[in-house]
Formats: sequence, C-alpha cells, structure tokens
Amino acid sequence: IPPYQHVFAYQRELRRLFCQEGWQIVQSHINALSVFPLHAAKNAGVPVRIAHSHSTSGKGEYAKNAVKAFLKMQANRYPTHRFACSQFAGEWLFGKGADFDVVYNAIELDGFSFSAEARAKTRADLGLVGDQFVIGHVGRFTTQKNHGFLIDVFDQVAKRRDDAVLLLVGAGEAEASVECLVAERGLAGRVRFLGQRADMPDVYAAFDAFVLPSLYEGLCLVGVEAQRSGLPCLLSDTITREVDVSGECLFLPIDDSLVWADALCGSEARVDTDRAAVGDAPFADYDIDRQAARLAEKYLELLRKAG
Repeated sequence: IPPYQHVFAYQRELRRLFCQEGWQIVQSHINALSVFPLHAAKNAGVPVRIAHSHSTSGKGEYAKNAVKAFLKMQANRYPTHRFACSQFAGEWLFGKGADFDVVYNAIELDGFSFSAEARAKTRADLGLVGDQFVIGHVGRFTTQKNHGFLIDVFDQVAKRRDDAVLLLVGAGEAEASVECLVAERGLAGRVRFLGQRADMPDVYAAFDAFVLPSLYEGLCLVGVEAQRSGLPCLLSDTITREVDVSGECLFLPIDDSLVWADALCGSEARVDTDRAAVGDAPFADYDIDRQAARLAEKYLELLRKAG
C-alpha cells in the first residue's frame, strides 16, 4: 500500500485490498487521518468500520493542527463505530456528546511490576554509581514530546544536584538536535541517550522519577507503565487526568521549567519496599488480558449487529 501522503493511490489500493480479502471489520488507528482508510473501506462495502482516536493536538504545531482541524470535520462521516484510548481523546476527535467506546491501551501488568533485583542489575549495566538520582523519560524524539523543555528542566536540576542523571529512551528525527542542545548546555555525560529498548520494565526499575512534559497526548501509556513500576510521575498539565491511575501523578505547566525542577529536587527516590507495594486493582482497565477479551467480545457484537 502506498504511504497515506499519496492520498488517491493510498485509498485506491486499500479499496482493492478490502474488496479482495472481504474483511468484515476495518479499524483505523491513525486519528484524524482515519478519514482516508475508512473512506476506502466504505467504498469497498466493509460493514464494520471503526475509527480509533489515540491522540489530540497541542501548541506550536500550527501546520499540523490546521490539517487535523480540517480532517476532524469529516471524522464522523465514514466510521460505523468509534473507539478512543481515553475520554479526552474521543471528545477531541469525535466531539463532545459523540457516541464512542473508551478502549484503554493495555500492558502486561505482571511484566511491569517493580523488581529490586532488576533495578540493581540495570543500574549496574548502565554504569550508574551508588545512589545517583535517575530521572527517566520515554518517548519518540518529536516536537510533541517537548524534549527541549525537558533539557531546560534538567539543566536546573543538575545545578542543584551533582548526583542527578537524565536517561532518555526512544528514537526519532529530533534526536540529533536534542543531542546538540545537551552539548551546548554542558550536560554531556549527565544526559544519556538509550535509544529503543526491549527491556522497559527493567529500565523503569532503574529510574527514581519519571517525567513526561508532552505538548499533548491521547492518554500516554508510558505514564501507566511508570506508575505500575511504582515511580513518582511528573506529567504536563496538557495530559488528561485519566492517566492518573495511582492518584499520585503530579501535573505541571509546560511554560515554567522552574516548577518542574523544584518538584524533582523536592522529591526523594523511592525505597525499594515502597515501590514493590503497587497493587493490581487500580490497573484493572489496563490489563491486556482483560482488554483483549473485551475487544474480542465487542468485535463479535458489532458483527452480529451488522449481520
């Protein structure tokens, strides 16, 4: 299938594929851009067409936001049903009062439980010394994730705490520019770029605090993962409070780096026994086994009704 930027070829090939395979359900996860595949699905006669909202919009991305605003006007035209990863994301794409199901992104709960053994091993593997204060961030290097602001925050933290280290997990087109900013601030060596990781539960265990100053998020599943690992979480106040599973997330403004630095320097690293005490009950909606079963039941229900 051609990339969606080639709109007409993209829709033509999708329609051909949908007709050829005869699929009864097409579910699109590309937010406002779902207009295009679901238009093709409708033309191919697919009876169940689901638009799934995973994101919103934020300050600064003017051109992208203009396109999103235009496409949102068609968001309810082609789907027969609507899903969203949060109430906030659903209302953003489909409108307040629209009929949609919240289907939370899910994780393997046991996999993200804190392990003191994993913490010690991972910190040793990363070359962390003693009780260094480790601030962690997980996210693609894009404008949305607001890495420049995060470096501003850590610059202030580093001036107050000699033991502070910032670990950045992820990859993306803006990584090189962030590396340059780190060098300009004289923070090379104290800000570490870990790239993509396949051992995220262990990496979370190595953190002492988790930060996510995103310009916008549909929900931010990494915040749920971090909470499951027992971490104190500092999130931007543009993120929906629905992500606050533990009831202990701190939501801070993204126009004041000093507030973030104060919060980080005012908090102490969690004791291992405290982090191990995170219970399952608050995370029930994010249990992948439970959500997979619920989604399967929903598909069967929709097929019966389309019938």
